[in-house]
Amino acid sequence: MDLLNPPPDLYGRPRADTFMRRLTAFGDRYSPALGGPLLRRNPRRPFSRPTPPLRLVITARRELASDVVELTLADPSGGPLPRWQPGAHLRLVLPSGRERHYSLCGDPADPAAYRVAVRRLPEGGGGSVEVHDTLHPGARLTARRPRNGFAFCAEPVVLLLAGGIGITPLLPMAREAQRHGLDWRLVHVGRSADTLPYGDELRALDPRRVVLRTDDEHGGVPTGAELLAHAPRGAAVYCCGPAPMLAAVQRALDGSPAASLHFERFGAAPVTGGRPFAVRLGAAGPTLDVPADRSALDVLREARPDLPYSCHQGFCGTCELRVLAGEPEHRDRRLTAEQRAAGALLPCVSRAAEGETLVLDL
Repeated sequence: MDLLNPPPDLYGRPRADTFMRRLTAFGDRYSPALGGPLLRRNPRRPFSRPTPPLRLVITARRELASDVVELTLADPSGGPLPRWQPGAHLRLVLPSGRERHYSLCGDPADPAAYRVAVRRLPEGGGGSVEVHDTLHPGARLTARRPRNGFAFCAEPVVLLLAGGIGITPLLPMAREAQRHGLDWRLVHVGRSADTLPYGDELRALDPRRVVLRTDDEHGGVPTGAELLAHAPRGAAVYCCGPAPMLAAVQRALDGSPAASLHFERFGAAPVTGGRPFAVRLGAAGPTLDVPADRSALDVLREARPDLPYSCHQGFCGTCELRVLAGEPEHRDRRLTAEQRAAGALLPCVSRAAEGETLVLDL
């Protein structure tokens, strides 16, 4: 059947019957192929509205360990906060406008407060320093609702491996495992005892299941095999920590009694399969070389330190830029096909072919 020129009658008769008139009118109104405007969405589904940001107030602040501060946040009116699950993070908008992701480390059963812990990193991008130096009880912040890219599946047997501040998403997992009577173990590693936050809370859950392991007492950094030796047979491993720790655990997984590995990184993953390319700042701006082992975002921030960023892993969208010319290699986990076709790019992870120059709207 020719859909663009339907017959006037179902039986091919020269006159149009009532049913065909109504069918054609419906198609003209609702079918994009026939030029109709209304099938771009389900006509029975209401238009979605952007989710408003959370408005939060800091109700408490405490020093947890060397260079680690914890903030407790609540609704200014005292109302309940959106629910969350272990592994979720909160995207905070700091007073400077910087946006940073922090794992929620409180109790998901507590609807009245969120807790985040932040380690001061003087050589970082400035977010942690701002938290430590400027945020105190009474300060107001906005945030995106909690999101979870490191979900806890509550397997019957679990090993939790935390490196330093990587304890923040794993502490709620330990609470959940204890609450549900799972067979769980937790190993928390760090340079020294004064750098490990939440030791008292962990031991309060069950001291027999918690191992605090410091480099200064054990002659150096643990190997992946040493960490996985704590895994019961068939355990699901959840690991959060610095990149070398994650790499060591990944390498040792096959030779361990563990059955699976879930992990979350502090920051950017090492660049894999990268090739050198270039980025140009505007149509007439300078051209910057991006080496095979560095991200475009890192190179761009050397020239433009004010460029916003947050996750370094291609899922938050904070660093989004627009490509004016060139063919990018998209490696993010956020942009839709339509957004990419419109020129959107996340330079924290995405790249280009060797020798390509991406002209960016900067």
